[in-house]
Amino acid sequence: MADTSPPLASATELAAKSIYRFPNESADYRRARTALLAEEIALRRQIERVAEHRRALPPGGEVTKDYLFEGEQGEVHFADLFGSHDTLVIYSYMFGPERERPCPMCTAFLGPLDANGADIQQRVALAVVARAPIERLLAFKRERGWRHLPLYQDKTGQYGRDYLAWTDQGDNPGYNVFTKRDGTIRHFWGGEMSGPTADPGQDPRGAPEMMPLWNVLDTTPAGRDPHWYPSLDYD
Repeated sequence: MADTSPPLASATELAAKSIYRFPNESADYRRARTALLAEEIALRRQIERVAEHRRALPPGGEVTKDYLFEGEQGEVHFADLFGSHDTLVIYSYMFGPERERPCPMCTAFLGPLDANGADIQQRVALAVVARAPIERLLAFKRERGWRHLPLYQDKTGQYGRDYLAWTDQGDNPGYNVFTKRDGTIRHFWGGEMSGPTADPGQDPRGAPEMMPLWNVLDTTPAGRDPHWYPSLDYD
């Protein structure tokens, strides 16, 4: 079927329509800011194109193993994580039994995820999985004051191994989405940006960026310091 949607105005044309003006800004600032706005509009469109491509992916690999987890209410099977939803988002948390404390970067991601957890779970199922014993996971959840993150221990480690979250070299973060249709569970999408896909001088990171921390710092003059990372505690 042909695309009948009207053609989009150019990003430059839309940027020129901006009504924003800030106190005492110079003409040079406004020209540069309008040019930047055009790039921001183009970026927004690119993000939407990528999301459309993601939604159009063909069916992913079928999940044929019955992974076992331990949650706050006891043992659950992989299919149970869906609850009443047909889509499941799983984040693999770098918190193995050998760690005294979890990964600060993962924790910085999970804090905002908890803040939106109740909203997210109106639309899809959500689970955070780690190798640490469930008692340690729940103790840390209480320490952070998290309320809306369902935490689970990967009891056998098999889920994490199959979906590349833990290897013989240690833990890795992982973000995976699964679907359940007509009784069949399939992998839909997983984050694949890592060291080999990083550009020179940049940390490996996905796109679009899902961490508010980095989005906020990206709007500041200094940007994100490549030598600074979040911590579990601040004095």
